Amino acid sequence: MMRILIFLLGILAGMLLLGCRPAALVSLPDPVVEPTTYTPITPTAQIVKENATLNAIPPSSPTAYPTATAKSTAVIEVQISAIKSRTPYPTQTHTPTSTPLPTPIGQCSERMPIDNLLAIVTLTYGISRDFAPKDLVPLADALPLHVTMGYPSQIRQVALQPLVQMIDDMQADTLHPQILSAYRSYSAQSIAWHKWNEQYPEHANIISAPPGRSEHQLGTVVDFGSPELAAIVGQEDIEFHTYFYKTSEGKWLAENAHKYGFTLSFPAEAFDITGFYFEPWHYRYVGVEMATLLHDLGISLTEYQLANQPDPCVL
Repeated sequence: MMRILIFLLGILAGMLLLGCRPAALVSLPDPVVEPTTYTPITPTAQIVKENATLNAIPPSSPTAYPTATAKSTAVIEVQISAIKSRTPYPTQTHTPTSTPLPTPIGQCSERMPIDNLLAIVTLTYGISRDFAPKDLVPLADALPLHVTMGYPSQIRQVALQPLVQMIDDMQADTLHPQILSAYRSYSAQSIAWHKWNEQYPEHANIISAPPGRSEHQLGTVVDFGSPELAAIVGQEDIEFHTYFYKTSEGKWLAENAHKYGFTLSFPAEAFDITGFYFEPWHYRYVGVEMATLLHDLGISLTEYQLANQPDPCVL
């Protein structure tokens, strides 16, 4: 009886073990995961170029022009000496550096008289609101209406005949020069400055100077115009634009104005020195000798003044 009981218990245990054994494992394939391809997003060459251009050009900047390297004071002095002695230009043997700006003196009475043809006027070195030339003469008495454009312009007597001769010679070369502006008083400059600031606040510094900081107050400056400018710019009523240098009158003046004693005050490459943008229409009378010297040296009047004249005062 005991043996039967043990046998039955064995069978029952076996059945229990068979019921608890797990079913055979089924091998499932690993989930398919597509590899992610990461392509870095980089700006195109065109975008890089455009961004670089936008970052390189300051707001309200005029048309870009080739930049010339400023000459050092030592080089200028050597070249001036060579020209005055009528000897060939010396060979430059070192790298020129920028002319350092002078430390302004305290007393304006020590500066060059403001009625001197070479008196300095910049955004830093100004003119008293009380200054006015004593020898101003109207251009309308010496030039025809199609040249003066009907503007009541004046210029100092010392510059009148050279200007008239230059206009006559331009007309003889079948050109049509216009005079858009000449002497402007402190108050007239103030009106012009505020007008440009109201109409074109982002471009005012390109076409005008603050009152007391304009060479026009000297009475020896002429702003020229050309009937070709409107077609070149594509604007009918345009008077001042850097594209004046593309006009026949602009090209002639750039090549010949020094022969009559006029110099371009604000060349394209002299912004760091003059503080003014390129004004190819703005010529100042300084006399034939000085204008020719500046033309031969390839420098602006301001660069010469800062390198060779007494330090001016600051008003």
